Amino acid sequence: MTPEEHPDRFAAAVVGTPGETWQPWRGDRDDAHPLYGVALLSRYPVIRWQVTRMPAARLRSPVRLPRGGIGLLRDEPRVLLAAVVDAPGGPVTVATTHLSFVPGWNVRQARAAVRALRALPAPRVLLGDLNLPASVARAVTGWRPLARLPTYPGAAPKAQLDHVLADPRGLDGLGPVLAAGTPPASISDHRPLVVELGRR
Repeated sequence: MTPEEHPDRFAAAVVGTPGETWQPWRGDRDDAHPLYGVALLSRYPVIRWQVTRMPAARLRSPVRLPRGGIGLLRDEPRVLLAAVVDAPGGPVTVATTHLSFVPGWNVRQARAAVRALRALPAPRVLLGDLNLPASVARAVTGWRPLARLPTYPGAAPKAQLDHVLADPRGLDGLGPVLAAGTPPASISDHRPLVVELGRR
């Protein structure tokens, strides 16, 4: 398989707007509508892409609303997007997802993500909003956090819900963490978690 020279990919989970009107994404026919999902962009060529779809929880769940109060929201299906990147030190699997806000269901999805990624080559890194505190994310995945910094709420972060986790199997294949930070971002109610790795 020839690596893609300008690799980027978007994987839709739903058509419409989460929290409002939406339906599960069913295929490319839905591309004419607003789409919600996850994306990966790489400065290095990508050897292989993998998309893993995860179903929504069946029950509505209480969620704190941005304007105050609690609402019962319908969960959305989720998607895990993985790339095997042709990095200078050799292939690295990098994946991203945004897991459910439903307690317990997000744990199930995190475990499903780890199982799916084990089919791809090490070293492996998982990025994204897991909707899990740092201690829970580490416990349920068994993966090592590459940074421990609060990311939510964006204005004054107190909890880490966004993670960069590395599979301990093949961890020696990653370079050292050179820097980590959570710069302010006006486009989200979370802060991005940025981790810089050195060459291996």
